[in-house]
Amino acid sequence: MRLHTTTWGSGDRIALLVHGLMADHRTWRRVGPALAERGYRVIAVDLRGHGRSGRAAGPAEYRPEDHADDLVETLPAGAELAVGHSLGGLVLARAVERLAPARAVYSDPAWHLAAGPCGYRAEMFVRGRSMTREQIKGFNPHWPDEDVEVEMASVRDWDERTAHGLTAFVGADMWPVRPVVPSLVTLADPSTLVRPEHVRMLADRGFELRTVEKAGHTIHRDDFDGFMSALDDWI
Repeated sequence: MRLHTTTWGSGDRIALLVHGLMADHRTWRRVGPALAERGYRVIAVDLRGHGRSGRAAGPAEYRPEDHADDLVETLPAGAELAVGHSLGGLVLARAVERLAPARAVYSDPAWHLAAGPCGYRAEMFVRGRSMTREQIKGFNPHWPDEDVEVEMASVRDWDERTAHGLTAFVGADMWPVRPVVPSLVTLADPSTLVRPEHVRMLADRGFELRTVEKAGHTIHRDDFDGFMSALDDWI
């Protein structure tokens, strides 16, 4: 599927941005312009089922492989930088060999969907569609008001079947075995997706890891300055 894209800047270097579940290109409203100021032409996608991109026929066509194939069909290969957040980190890792960016950044990536009562449940995300502005702000006290508005708009434009499409992968080992390109993993503090034992495993596999202190899962919204600082010498 060919995806909708949004572009900032006109630099010679290309940066690719891939959002997480329930979001779309608007989640990068500060990151995109900041990278453009650093000389990048920044391309952000809306994954299938999100934002202005097309919808699949059903949950079975919202697998990580489907999202990864869409990235390869839509985005240019050989970019200087590719950044994926959460679900975007999962699908970027599955597309990175074909996209072949010079560097990759995985922001609190969803490389493991835990099973069990406290693990991944599609219904939990679906219930998020009914959250009020006040509830979103309560869960994300550090977000600027504009990000709260963006979240509400993005969720309205989201196909909830994308959450159900991930159910088959709960408990699966989706950890990348190696960094195909030089790769940085930025982590929330604490990260519920990449736990301390996973940090050690990823470091042993050749990934560089940096934690953004006191930041929540959506690091670039929770602490924009901290997120950009974590990218020092990677951008």
